[in-house]
Amino acid sequence: MGNLCTCFAHKTVAKRLQHQQNGANSSNRWARVRSSRKDKLDDAVLQEQALAAAILFRQQNGGASLPFDRAASLRYPNSSSGSKKAGQLPRSSSSRARSLTDPLLQPRQLVNQDKLDNLETNHFVLVHGGGFGAWCWYKTIALLEEGGFKATAVDLTGSGIHSFDTNGITSLSQYAKPLTDFLEKLSEGEKVILVGHDFGGACISHAMELFPFKIAKAVFVAAAMLINGQSTLDMFSLQSGSNDLMRQAQIFVYANGNGHPPTAIDLDKSLLRDLLFNQSPSKDVALASVSMRPIPFAPVLEKLSLSDMKYGSVRRFYIETPEDNAIPTVLQERMINSSPPEKVLRLKGADHSPFFSKPQALHKLFVEISKLPPP
Repeated sequence: MGNLCTCFAHKTVAKRLQHQQNGANSSNRWARVRSSRKDKLDDAVLQEQALAAAILFRQQNGGASLPFDRAASLRYPNSSSGSKKAGQLPRSSSSRARSLTDPLLQPRQLVNQDKLDNLETNHFVLVHGGGFGAWCWYKTIALLEEGGFKATAVDLTGSGIHSFDTNGITSLSQYAKPLTDFLEKLSEGEKVILVGHDFGGACISHAMELFPFKIAKAVFVAAAMLINGQSTLDMFSLQSGSNDLMRQAQIFVYANGNGHPPTAIDLDKSLLRDLLFNQSPSKDVALASVSMRPIPFAPVLEKLSLSDMKYGSVRRFYIETPEDNAIPTVLQERMINSSPPEKVLRLKGADHSPFFSKPQALHKLFVEISKLPPP
């Protein structure tokens, strides 16, 4: 943000000056032009400087940041706004056209403080998928906090900035330990809305079995929503070899030697966009390409033990992502039919990473779910 302000503050406007005549007064005329240049900055520069000042003010005074849209976290003023139609929305810094399914909304338009106070909980706990980290929720966190919610994103073992070696993870409980430790430390009577993406679905299912009384609702976002006795590998095998892209992208890691089972699965960086981010902005794909880590293999093999009394007592919701190339819609619907949740919501135009491709629309669904009263 500081670099942005510096850039705005030092931006200059090039002006083409042409002599109308030659003569003795030429040098004086140039002097007068130079002395008055700062008074003739055009509207675009003034708008940019005003935006920079507003950003700096908000940053120094702990105010809310500017709203995210589906493609960018920062909005730039349109320097030619005077020639545009009145009421036209400003363009984002991305060249991608805005979709009507992901409209520009101020987070506080979706819920007011009075309604927040009446919620069972306003605390979201965000659990990333395999290979991701807490970093992938940066847009969601900002939108939730701007809307008055509390958001916590955890790094699972060996993920994000968690320093543990992924190859040393031998169980799902070890992988999900940062999540279960967090839930265990919640104060008595405190509840959260648990959100799991991708392989994070298996992790929140594990947590639901351990702490059902601390989870008000569970939201599966393009996630592995398993049944008792099923593993994530079992779920993926239901595709019957139809996902060639997933197989091509997988790189098995044998840290214990080729004579032993794989210890982790890495993903081919050249295929990340097509597999996980086919509708996402380029800058988020770049972020993921330098931030993703291998997926531990042992937890993927582990069959879950889920009971109706514990896991089954938590209200479940599933958010479908129809443009998903990693967990195709047919597989998502198969999981939904095998263990129907309370409600299924469809995020039109979303790829496997809706926190990048459809952050506003995803946020709207989160708010909608948070406001649903008990059945």
